[in-house]
Amino acid sequence: MTQADVKPALLARARRIVVKIGSNVLAEADGRARRLPGLVSELAELGRTREVVVVTSGAVAAGRSRMRGSERRLEWRQAAAAVGQPTLMARYERAFARHERVVAQILLTHADLADRRRYLNARHTLRTLLGARIVPIVNENDTVAVEELQFGDNDNLSAMTATLVDADLLVILSDVEGLFTADPGRDRNATRIAVADADAPELASMAGPARHGVGTGGMATKLAAARKAAAAGITTVIADGRRRGALAAVFDPRRDAGTWLLAPADRLTRRKHWIAHVLKPAGAVHLDAGAERAVVSGGRSLLPSGVRHSETSMPGIICSAAVAIAVRGHRLLTAMPRRRNSAAWPSVHSLMPYLAIV
Repeated sequence: MTQADVKPALLARARRIVVKIGSNVLAEADGRARRLPGLVSELAELGRTREVVVVTSGAVAAGRSRMRGSERRLEWRQAAAAVGQPTLMARYERAFARHERVVAQILLTHADLADRRRYLNARHTLRTLLGARIVPIVNENDTVAVEELQFGDNDNLSAMTATLVDADLLVILSDVEGLFTADPGRDRNATRIAVADADAPELASMAGPARHGVGTGGMATKLAAARKAAAAGITTVIADGRRRGALAAVFDPRRDAGTWLLAPADRLTRRKHWIAHVLKPAGAVHLDAGAERAVVSGGRSLLPSGVRHSETSMPGIICSAAVAIAVRGHRLLTAMPRRRNSAAWPSVHSLMPYLAIV
């Protein structure tokens, strides 16, 4: 399968796009984002015929030159993000203003999206901005979001944002041309993968961690993000954002650009996707063999008699959480509302309204 086989149909129905721009694309060693004006020109051109949401990194890089102290300390990086975020947004605002486009800043944390009401509020806000032809600029709230600075969650944030706005396509602009069969910096025989199914198991061995630069995410986090998006029916493109015309190449059906990770035909419902890919399990329910067959193969409800035992690692949590239902070869998740300051688990019956097999 080649990109010429899949791009025309995918691009024809891609009306709402999420574009993630990595730190290594934006920032140079001095923290200046010299690539940003060119990228914004491409985004503005894309926005003439499509709705565009930008997920950006780069706040830490923008604040680095104004900070003193040890960059190894987490508090230092969080402070650098606080200094750099206004600078980063000002650059976006000036660049988009040249194209007569207005931008809006959206700062999110995992806690925002894990709370169902706040998740829906964010969804409504983003859709309202798009309806007003305003370009949302989304970033992780690095000052309080510890995990983003350690694990490159802006890749995952882009996937969550794509599902949040019902995007048709997710484009991750990085400092590499796409996913390769091996690390091209170490293996001269490595070749770029043009098209693959996002859930293809062999891809995991080809993705590696971040190698250099100011970014925190490697190809493994991009593949994980693509798989989260694919579960919602969204195809992901990983492309080299340092090259001029990167977006034009992605959206030209005649050109081969990046790696296209295709979503399967079946997709999770919005709520099940939220349960499976946004919530973090706060405990587990272990089933016996009969309950496993009924739930996984038969699509039936789970009865209390099929539960072997349950466990929790987060007593007293305040907001919605997820329960992992452990069976052989599968992991099922169900949403679980908890009362404020209550350590009591709900009944098994109340766990069953929504199940997501992941």
